[in-house]
Amino acid sequence: MNINEETIHKVANLARIEIKEAEVPGLIDEMSKILTFMEQLNALDTSGVEPLVYMNERHNVWREDKANTEIAVHDALKNAAEHNERFFMVPKIIEK
Repeated sequence: MNINEETIHKVANLARIEIKEAEVPGLIDEMSKILTFMEQLNALDTSGVEPLVYMNERHNVWREDKANTEIAVHDALKNAAEHNERFFMVPKIIEK
């Protein structure tokens, strides 16, 4: 791919970054080096390589999600400053 000033300005616009005209020649050189490296990577044969989601091979072991009551409602409300039969009462902090 041929990198020119127009390409640099287009990429900067898409990335929503501001570049100065004095920076354009250096950016052309840097982007050309990046694309050359990417071409080298694309030349590698990766047909036998499995795609990775994570960098390591460990798999997360998920436990089954079981709902169980750890504490009774009346026990949970014992230390509440204000409460009714089932809920904590808290002061309103959001106003319309």
